[in-house]
Amino acid sequence: MIDRAHLSSLLERERKTFVERNPRSRKLYERSRRSLVGGVPMNWMTKWAGPFPVFAERAEGARVHDVDGHEYIDFCLGDSGAMTGHAPPGAVDAIVDQLRRGTTMMLPTDRAPRVGEELARRFGLPYWQFTLTATDANRFALRLARAITGKPKILVFNWCYHGSVDEALIRLSENGTTPARGNVGPPVDPALTTRIVEFNDLDALERELAFEDVACVLAEPALTNIGIVHPQPGFHAALRELTTRHGALLILDETHTLCAGPGGCTGADGLEPDLVTMGKPIGSGVPSGAYGIRAEHAERAFGAGAGVDSDWSGVGGTLAANALSMAAMAATLENVLTPAAYEGMIARAERFETAAAEIIARHGLPWHMSRLGCRVEYRYAPTPPVNGSEAVASTDCELDDFTHLYALNRGVLMTPFHNMALMSPATTDADVDRCAEVFEASVQELTAS
Repeated sequence: MIDRAHLSSLLERERKTFVERNPRSRKLYERSRRSLVGGVPMNWMTKWAGPFPVFAERAEGARVHDVDGHEYIDFCLGDSGAMTGHAPPGAVDAIVDQLRRGTTMMLPTDRAPRVGEELARRFGLPYWQFTLTATDANRFALRLARAITGKPKILVFNWCYHGSVDEALIRLSENGTTPARGNVGPPVDPALTTRIVEFNDLDALERELAFEDVACVLAEPALTNIGIVHPQPGFHAALRELTTRHGALLILDETHTLCAGPGGCTGADGLEPDLVTMGKPIGSGVPSGAYGIRAEHAERAFGAGAGVDSDWSGVGGTLAANALSMAAMAATLENVLTPAAYEGMIARAERFETAAAEIIARHGLPWHMSRLGCRVEYRYAPTPPVNGSEAVASTDCELDDFTHLYALNRGVLMTPFHNMALMSPATTDADVDRCAEVFEASVQELTAS
């Protein structure tokens, strides 16, 4: 229903406007290209719509300010890393206090048991360890699963996202499997380490587990990084039963699905994993990650002789569980990502979901809205996808670029990887209404031809 020539013309106009609005960002980008690969300090920063990225100057609450003096309502929130809001007052004092008292000593602090106890309460797993990222938490959890079960392979779902874990960078293809597009220099072909099936396909899951060589299923409770793909009714109960029957551990990666509530989907939906992994928002922006594990598995993995060669185990890192991260996690869990905060965040996601759905219907577009807790998005398809392949099939890169750049030029920052709006404790009803207003303006222009 979109006139592609009209869309291209609008996109070109928005790119020109972006360049005119951001001379200092452009100058910094040109300078950065002389010393930074791609002109950015991390490769995925090239994903932003526009000929160069906006360079940030500061951020607080639900606002980002750039070097050209523009203020943005931030619905990207660091792609979940700042779901707490930027520099949340409930965490900043504890972080600054710990900075003054030392950041890393390779010794536990009094905040460590507070974090472990709170995560145990929220997720129902009694024992916890800490990392710097969710990628590390996943990587270590896979090692533990292989050690506990004695099995070599893992199983993931097509188009899952588990950070830069080697075994998860794999896709289904017409000829079986293939390394994920963009998987740079995989150390081994992931087909040797990994089985892969479509999300929600229980027949395929049972078929692959029947080989009896799978140590664990590593799964997001709902797919997120290619847009939200919800589990079908009964999927998680069957996933739990099948993994138990075939002697595979179930690891739930809650990093993105922490948007569902204080205990992620595990708490919200009463799920029963063997391990849970997470990262991003639990440290209010300070690099932090964690994994929880059942008591019987912890004993098998870390029992007798656990301290022997622990510095050579492949699990851990010199800066993991440093004092600064522990202080940030304690303050975040106790003061920022509270049940009351989630109540407001989810209400505002519902507000945007309703407003955007009305806009889509008013303009007769074959799109739909999807929401998981305080995470909400619009999709270019009439019905929700049931697996990763269906989600990818509804992707429209040119339309993505237009909607993101249109919003950016009008002071609204959306997630560049998909059409997600994420709510923080600092997000207001007025912020949501402005996002909906800009979304409707973009739709009006798209459908005007």
